[in-house]
Amino acid sequence: MGERQKFLCGNAVSKGIAIAKAYRYEPLDLKVSKSKCDKEETEAECRRFQSAREQAKEELQTLYAALEEEHPDQAKIFVAHQEVLEDEEMTEETENVIKEDCLTAESAVDTIFNQYADLLKQVEDPLIAGRAADFLDVKARVLRLLLGKEEKRLDHFAEDVIVVAHDLLPSDTANLDRDHVKGLITEVGGSNSHCAILARSFSLPAILGAEDAMTQIQDGQDLILDGLTGQIWLDFSQEEKEQYEQKRQLWKKQIEEEQTYLLRPGATKDEVKIALGINVGSDAYDTAGAAYDFIGLFRTEFLYMENDHMPTEEEQFSVYRRILEGAKGKPVTLRTLDIGGDKTLPYFSLPKEDNPFLGERALRLCFSHMEIFETQMRAALRASVYGNLQIMFPMVGSMEDIRKAKEAVRKVMDALKQEGIAYDPKVKIGVMIEVPSLALQADLVAQEVDFASIGSNDLTQYVCAADRMNAAMEPYYQTYAPAMVRLLGFVFESFQKANKPISVCGEMAGNPKGAALLVGLGARKLSMNAAMLAAVKAELARHRIDELEKMAKTCQELCTEKEIKEQMEM
Repeated sequence: MGERQKFLCGNAVSKGIAIAKAYRYEPLDLKVSKSKCDKEETEAECRRFQSAREQAKEELQTLYAALEEEHPDQAKIFVAHQEVLEDEEMTEETENVIKEDCLTAESAVDTIFNQYADLLKQVEDPLIAGRAADFLDVKARVLRLLLGKEEKRLDHFAEDVIVVAHDLLPSDTANLDRDHVKGLITEVGGSNSHCAILARSFSLPAILGAEDAMTQIQDGQDLILDGLTGQIWLDFSQEEKEQYEQKRQLWKKQIEEEQTYLLRPGATKDEVKIALGINVGSDAYDTAGAAYDFIGLFRTEFLYMENDHMPTEEEQFSVYRRILEGAKGKPVTLRTLDIGGDKTLPYFSLPKEDNPFLGERALRLCFSHMEIFETQMRAALRASVYGNLQIMFPMVGSMEDIRKAKEAVRKVMDALKQEGIAYDPKVKIGVMIEVPSLALQADLVAQEVDFASIGSNDLTQYVCAADRMNAAMEPYYQTYAPAMVRLLGFVFESFQKANKPISVCGEMAGNPKGAALLVGLGARKLSMNAAMLAAVKAELARHRIDELEKMAKTCQELCTEKEIKEQMEM
């Protein structure tokens, strides 16, 4: 390395501090070259594939059973993996390429599973794109069994370690020895990857995207992982180690204090109520009902992305009914289908676009294929009698869009009424405010809809003209840009004047300091990843409403994001 490097940097995706020895994890080499077999051997290759598939199912059932009681959320990963293995379409496609292309079982599995994973990776929604890891994980499991190799695992250590790897699959992280693994470091991965989500659920400090970690870090090397700053210390004195141990203890105490807020109502120090909701990406979520006030974003894309066909009305109705009944009367905001552009479906042909972020996506796509939209609306409205449903349209750019969508809903309501099918005629209709053209006429929008929710991720990228999926654009993608702060203030003020509810469901709402700024700007409803509820509640409880409003007013007068961030650290 030449002169010894002091530290590496990466993305702190799960906060905390770990001090332990490095354990370099290099998974099995399961690279498969495209190989063929003779025509008369294809039946035998199909049997090999089916045998490996059954063995993989048995392994997954064992893993699920080991986790189910203590960690039911993590155990669901293995249920999802079993569903991948049981997908009839994938199984049929795999056998077809064995028979028709005379591929070996290994080559067929590699080909088909990669196709599905590549398709999911293209999706803009990070939660759905993250499902690609499931397909790659299942592929690795089946290939290992076909190749007759022993599984490498991270479930037993004799001493405390920080696991260092190029990447970790969902099954790697779900199987961690949680008594001895104190932190995770990978060279790739983002805040919405399976590895990051699991690390947060286990309260395990993690830094992902640390380039050259596998080159720079030696097995058994003493490390300090600072999941608060994203720094990995490779060389440190005893004094520095003791300072970090003190920092670790302070952080542990802070987390323990924050967790005491989880089941408390969201409110400021002077008891101004702030309703806090959760964002969910399926009908299977496991958050204590007392911890949240509403489901602020129910992403329906998973129904389409995880299917091998366009979901039928009955399939959608069944899922929507389950989530409404599970919410036990709390409002559930169903976001209508948000695909198109870079979000493709294997069974639905879409035109190629040069700029998918500005193309035919979400509501625009539904307008072009009204039969898809009407099917979803029929299913949603039928389910509305089983709970407190709100319907929200994404990627709305104009008042014309709102009126056209509302008219389509009215048409479906009329049809259901004529057919004698029950639905809630008073279901609330709202919009995502994520396009600047809509945000700039928020005063008019507030007169047209029952509610709105600000999608801060997309709104930021459109306001800043910076692709949020492009790492090179990170300096330009400024969540707290002065233009964003001013625009948000105008939107909140417009809805307050109209006495209409408005929430925020983007990443800004789940950042404790960001949530404090939003409340100061006028937000009274925030929706976030359930893992952030306690931290946001704790942060809001530290401040009076007048303090937050004063801080927000000052931020609206500042000229740079740096100045705003400094002001937010009040």
